[in-house]
Amino acid sequence: MKRSINRSNSSIQNSHTAKTVSRKSLCILNNHTVSGAENMKIVLAFLFIAPLALSARAEKDYSSSDSAAPPETKSRFAMLDDVRILANGLLQLGHGLKDFVHKTKGQMNDIFQKLYIFDRSFYELSLQTSEIKEEEEQLRQTTARLQINNEEIKNLSQEMNSKIEDLIQNKIQLQEKVWGLEDKVTKLAIIQPSMQETKEISSLKAFVEQQDNHIKQLLKIVEDQHVQLNRQHNQIMELEDKLNHMELQELAENSFTGEQTEPEAIPFPVRNTTAVTYKSDGAAPDCTALYNSSMQSNGVYTIKPNGSEAFDVYCEMKFGSSWTVIQNREDGSLDFNQTWDAYTNGFGDLNEEFWLGLNKTYSITKQGDYILRIELQDWKDNKRYIEYAFSLGGPETDYTLQLSRISGSIPNALPEQTELRFSTADRDMDVINNFSCPENYLGGWWHSDCEETNLNGKYVAPRSRGRLDRRKGLYWKPKKGRYYLLKSTKIMIHPTDLKSFD
Repeated sequence: MKRSINRSNSSIQNSHTAKTVSRKSLCILNNHTVSGAENMKIVLAFLFIAPLALSARAEKDYSSSDSAAPPETKSRFAMLDDVRILANGLLQLGHGLKDFVHKTKGQMNDIFQKLYIFDRSFYELSLQTSEIKEEEEQLRQTTARLQINNEEIKNLSQEMNSKIEDLIQNKIQLQEKVWGLEDKVTKLAIIQPSMQETKEISSLKAFVEQQDNHIKQLLKIVEDQHVQLNRQHNQIMELEDKLNHMELQELAENSFTGEQTEPEAIPFPVRNTTAVTYKSDGAAPDCTALYNSSMQSNGVYTIKPNGSEAFDVYCEMKFGSSWTVIQNREDGSLDFNQTWDAYTNGFGDLNEEFWLGLNKTYSITKQGDYILRIELQDWKDNKRYIEYAFSLGGPETDYTLQLSRISGSIPNALPEQTELRFSTADRDMDVINNFSCPENYLGGWWHSDCEETNLNGKYVAPRSRGRLDRRKGLYWKPKKGRYYLLKSTKIMIHPTDLKSFD
């Protein structure tokens, strides 16, 4: 009997301990600020207390069956409630731990992904930095060599100048001798010269011819040296521009160097005598004809080329005449990634950004020979231009373009004497090695082997430094040189006939 009482007391104490731990655990689970380490401690506590509670429950049931007293029956039902509370606490703890594990995994995956992206970006940046450093070092070495050559050429030029001065002095002396010779010749016309005078005349004649040949040779050498000096000077200027590009950041590395003023009007080459004139109904065939009719303000006008319907164009007054604008980009407000039909018929607002249309441009240029002028402005508001003699085919040739550079203030970046077919993403005429230029570089253009020049590409601000972003942007890329990321572009045409300027 005493042993049974001790067992019952021990069971009651263990049950009371389990109940207390269970209630405290439930309170902790309800607090959302519990850390993962504390949750693990709670699990271990439950795993340790649970067997004790179950053992105490079994012993209590055993002692209750022996005693069969009514008060112990009530205690039995109370212990079942404790077990249910304990089980419920374990269940909630399991759910909490499961959520904590999933959340921790998600956070770890995010951290690993960010670390991977950071490593990849750092690697790409290091490669680009290495390439830029190598190019900068090569340019510095080349500049140093050219500066040395420039000094040598300057010294040689000074020597040439000194020789020229000597030649001038010799020339003066020769003139004096020639004058004396003329006097002698005059005398010879009156009297017969002696043998000595004849020999003197022959020697003077040979000396004059020798000096004249020597002067011609020296002048040719000086001219060649001057041409070489100019070439070396231009190369030095180009290298200095490139060095300035590499030393600047974002804006500077995609900008022209130095301010460029608008050039004076230059004569255009005359290739035929075709002059644009008014139609019989009074409509002008292009903007130049409108200018000749005293319409000399920038704006939108209606023209009617020969054999075409009337349509609106934007005319820009420049160099004492008017140019027909076929493309204008200034702020990226218009998406130029359009279809073939859009590029054929034109799109945009003539007072803002627009593309006139291949069909309209062809109807103008088929009237005669025209000049194509491209004006470029970088993000530091530096301006450049380039002009071409060109021909544009009709729709049966997919508006094939042929160019021949006339003049400009920037290196050429478009293929010359080559038939360039116009391409868009939905009608690609220049698929090279299964690589679609319009689809990968965005915007319709006269692509050639997917060259790195596109004035109809996506408008990209200079903060985009990745190479792929630049190729998808608005840029000018000569074969030898850096990218020029552009802020604005304008393409205009003008007839080559000088009568249009009268």
